[in-house]
Amino acid sequence: MTFKRTYLFWIAALLVAGLGFYAWSQRGLAVELARVSQGPMVQSVVTSGRIASVARTDVMSQSTARIEQMLVREGDAVQAGQVLVRLRDDEASANVKAAQAAVAEAQARLRQLSSVQLPVSEQQLAQARAAAVQAEQELVRAQDLLKQGFISQARLDDALRQAQTARAVVLAANAQAQGNQTGGAEAAAAQARLAQALASAAAAASRLDNLSLRAPVAATVISRQADPGDTAQPGHVLLTLVSGAETRIETSVDEKNLKYIRLGQAARASADAYPDQPFAATLSTIAPAVDAQRGTVDLKLQVPQPPAFLRPDMTVSVEIITAQVPNALRLTTDALRRDTSGKTFVLVARDGLAVRFDVTLGLQGVGTTQILTGLADGESVILPTTSAAAGDRVRPKSEAKAQGNAQPIPGLTQ
Repeated sequence: MTFKRTYLFWIAALLVAGLGFYAWSQRGLAVELARVSQGPMVQSVVTSGRIASVARTDVMSQSTARIEQMLVREGDAVQAGQVLVRLRDDEASANVKAAQAAVAEAQARLRQLSSVQLPVSEQQLAQARAAAVQAEQELVRAQDLLKQGFISQARLDDALRQAQTARAVVLAANAQAQGNQTGGAEAAAAQARLAQALASAAAAASRLDNLSLRAPVAATVISRQADPGDTAQPGHVLLTLVSGAETRIETSVDEKNLKYIRLGQAARASADAYPDQPFAATLSTIAPAVDAQRGTVDLKLQVPQPPAFLRPDMTVSVEIITAQVPNALRLTTDALRRDTSGKTFVLVARDGLAVRFDVTLGLQGVGTTQILTGLADGESVILPTTSAAAGDRVRPKSEAKAQGNAQPIPGLTQ
């Protein structure tokens, strides 16, 4: 009886063990799953850049001079034509006064020519003509008297010389009068001296004005690099201004993203200092060449409505929207596999077995990929974290669902 009981016990134990092993073998390999889901999906290129102003102006002096006054500081808003810096101008002011005196002298000379010298020369011409007429008459009488024998030849010669002298005086007086008239040589010379004096005065005034440095346009001072008492020199920047005419973002992307970007694409941007206040931008410029050293392409984006907190040279993150689908079939990118031929496939957990399905891909996102063909919404895809193969029995360990709004990672393509 004892032997029989022992025999039955071992048979029961082996039966239980066999059933347990069979049950364990039927459970399959524990695998992590990713669920296929549907929803909106956006493909974008994510990068970082800086805020730039189109109108950026450096204020510099054209001459070497001591700075007398710095009338603005960083952050000040200035108007077009407003004086920003005053340089020492005592010598330039003296030159302006001397040039103005030369102008007054030239103007007085021109007035004297028209009001004094011209009338005097006209009177002298009239007198010379009268004297010439009288000399001609005396010459005629002397010739008649010589024929009648009343005078000698010497008296006729004197009359002839007087007539010739009178003619010469008339020519000289006529030339003098014509020179003093408007358009004459004297008047032209006086007018030229006046024009020269005016040009010298304008140059002196310009040199004086250049010692007062003004804002070319309405702008904001973002940098001040000098103080009163410093010496301003040509080429040395004293102030830097930016105007608010246009705000843009300057950035670059890896050249592999060229196939995704096009002019006019919308973008979302956010300043690193204000990440919770995004703003819109538009891709406006794509550099025609690739930077060979960095392997990047420079981009510029316009910001049509810049928020008030933006500052020049501020660092911003930019997401350029390259494509979007309102209702895409989405799968976690980690669930995708490739065979030796490069073909993309997945393993789907179906009825406790791992089943292979070839898939066609669409948009590529950060951590998420669009599935065009091969899967359906709600299917569970086995992640490659285990060594499951097609045909293996599997059981779920955990399941991850594809997210359509994954957080962008700078430098990667969504």
